[in-house]
Parts: sequence; structure tokens; C-alpha cells
Amino acid sequence: MTEEQAAAFAAAALANVTREYPRHVSHLLNGPGEVLDQRKLHPAFYGSYDWHSAVHMHWLLARILRLHPRKKKIPTRLARHLTARAIRAELAYFMSPAGRTFERPYGWAWLLELQAELIRLGNTKWSDALQPLAAELARRMARFVAGAPYPIRAGSHGNTAFACLLALDYARVAKHQMLADEIAAAALRWYGQDRDAPLSYEPSLDDFLSPSLVEAALMREVMPPQDFRAWLKGFLPNSIDFAPPIVADRSDAKQSHLDGLALSRAWCLRKLGHTEAAERQLSAALPHAVGGDYVGEHWLASFALLALSGAALKNP
Repeated sequence: MTEEQAAAFAAAALANVTREYPRHVSHLLNGPGEVLDQRKLHPAFYGSYDWHSAVHMHWLLARILRLHPRKKKIPTRLARHLTARAIRAELAYFMSPAGRTFERPYGWAWLLELQAELIRLGNTKWSDALQPLAAELARRMARFVAGAPYPIRAGSHGNTAFACLLALDYARVAKHQMLADEIAAAALRWYGQDRDAPLSYEPSLDDFLSPSLVEAALMREVMPPQDFRAWLKGFLPNSIDFAPPIVADRSDAKQSHLDGLALSRAWCLRKLGHTEAAERQLSAALPHAVGGDYVGEHWLASFALLALSGAALKNP
């Protein structure tokens, strides 16, 4: 990631985490007259188009701050949002009737990945503030994967492999062994017998994830290397050469997902050792990560940063 890219991503995130409208509200109504004011319900993550995008834009700020510490505006914004008081309100929402399955599993996983990045960053004030919510969502994530008889193979928010990849990173950084064990057991149970990934069916118009590639990336994390190589040989071809997805209209929210698909493919392909294929995907989508229509700009920079800074997951 260049200094210029870091500056552009940070500027997009700083604008997004305080932008209240347009806002897509996902809320289970349990009676008349309920408060839907997002600043009141979500004082930390009220900005951006939706809750999960606000969370991973905060993750973007934390990661850029770790890799480029001179970004002076980032600490001010994180300090205003990641307070004990704000996180208590966020946790209260999750403990309410409306919050039982709110943002499961995608938002849960990004919140845990945000906490992993704060731990790496070493700012205990922010990570301590976020910890009660992270602990609750880690508990829910462990229970969810342990009890799910099947995975979710969608190319969008429900995908269990992607959520498990992020949650597993948190489990390792936070030394949450029970969560790590449950994720590994679920991945082997869900995907261990998979063969011949149906690559010809990818992508669909809603995809910002490749179900096949995120599954392979997760299995790489939970299997011994020799076992993984044998599994991968039966699941994916030796040469993975996806054409970058075609995006006909970047002002369409669903089609903008396809830029995210190219970026998440690049992230997974790098994990799997397919560097040239990853670069083709990255080159196609990176120019559209910032500066475009808001349906893409409120989230794409996070996926661009994920692809560009995968090696930074290692503790410094």
C-alpha cells in the first residue's frame, strides 16, 4: 500500500463514519413507537450506509494508523467513537430483542476483526472499550458455528467461510482458544468432503465474495499443510484464472458488489499462492475503490485494504 493509497482510503473512511444519510436500517420491530435514530441506537457505528460498513471502515482506520502512524486525523475520530459509553449502548442493542441475530455473521466477524486490529495497534484504551462487545459477539459466533449443521455458501454477507476467516484472526490475536477450536471444527465438518468447486457458477450479480475461494482460504487456516494440499487438489484446479468481473453500472448497489468480488478474490488468491491471478483481480477493481458512487465508496476501500495489506495480519 502506497502513501497515496493510504491517504485516499483514510479520507474515504473518515468521511463515511460520520455520514448519517443515506442509511440502510436493519431493525426487528417488536412494538409500536420504537426509536430508530441510529445515533442513539449505534453511537459508535451510526455512520456509513449500514452498521457493518461503519464497523469495517473503523477497521480500515485502525489498520492504516498501524501501518502509517502519521495519519493525525484518525486517532481523533477513533477516540470519539470507541468510548466505553458508546460501546455500552452498542452492546445494549445486541442484548435487546432486536439484536438477537442482528448482523449475523458478517457484522459480528468485522467487529471481531476490528478488535483484532486494535489489539495489534496496542491502544488499550480503545480495545478495552470495545472488549465487552467483542466478547459477546465472540461467544455468539462460537455458539453459532458449533450449532450450524450446514454452512452458508452465498457470495455475500451470509457467507460463513468469510466470517470464520475474520473471526479466526480475532481468536488467534486475542488468544480465544475456544472460538478458534469451534471454527476449525465447523470448517472441517462443513467443507472437509467438498470436491470440484463449481467455479462455472461464479459470479452471480450479488457476489462480493467467491464462495469457492473463501472456503479454500479458510481450510488453509485450519488444516495441516499436507492435508490441505490433498484437499485443495480435489477442490480447486491447479490453475485458477478467473476473468475479472464485468461491472456495467457502478451506481447500482448490487453491481458495485462485483468490484468487491475482484478485491476479495485478490485477497484469497494471495493467501493461496496465486500471485499473478491476484494481481489481475486487484488491478481491475482498485481504481474504483474510492471516488465513485456512494453505493460503492461506503465500503470498497475496506476490501481494497484487505487485499493490499494481507501480510500485515502478522503481528509486528
